[in-house]
Amino acid sequence: MQSEKKQIIMHYEKSILWLERLSDVTDKQWRLPIQQGKWTVAEVIGHLSPWDEFVLHERIPFLSTQEQMPKGPNVEQMNDKAASISRLQSMEQTLQALLKNRRLLLEAIVHLTDELWQQRLQIGRSELTLYSYFSGLVEHDRHHFSQVQNVIGEMEWK
Repeated sequence: MQSEKKQIIMHYEKSILWLERLSDVTDKQWRLPIQQGKWTVAEVIGHLSPWDEFVLHERIPFLSTQEQMPKGPNVEQMNDKAASISRLQSMEQTLQALLKNRRLLLEAIVHLTDELWQQRLQIGRSELTLYSYFSGLVEHDRHHFSQVQNVIGEMEWK
C-alpha cells in the first residue's frame, strides 16, 4: 500500500476514534459556539456528515470509470442545511450519523486500488491527484477538530 494512501487511512481511523470520544462532552459543551457569532460544536460536527456522504456517493464511484464526476453541491446550502439539522438533533443522533458515514467512507478508501492513487482526477476545472483531493478533506477535518478542541478543551486532536 502506498504511503499516501496509508496517511489518509490513518487520518480517517484516528478521526473516528476522536469523534467517538465526543459523546463524552456535555450537552452544554455540544451547544457552545466555536467563537462568538459562529456555529456551535454541534453544527461544526454535523456539517461533516453530508460531505462524507457526498464523497462516498458522488466522487468515489466515479474514480474507476471514464465518466465525468458530478458537479459538487452548493457549499453554502449544504452546510446551512446540515447545521440546521444539527441544531434540532441530539448529540447522539448527529454523532451516529457522522460515524456511520465516516466508517463507510474509510472502508471505501481502503478498497481504492494503488493505481487510482497515481491517476490525475478532473473535478470541474481542477486537475489533481486522489491524494491531494483527500488531503484537502483531511485539512478541513483538522481545521474543524481544532476549533472544537478549543471550545471543549478536553480532547486533544493531532
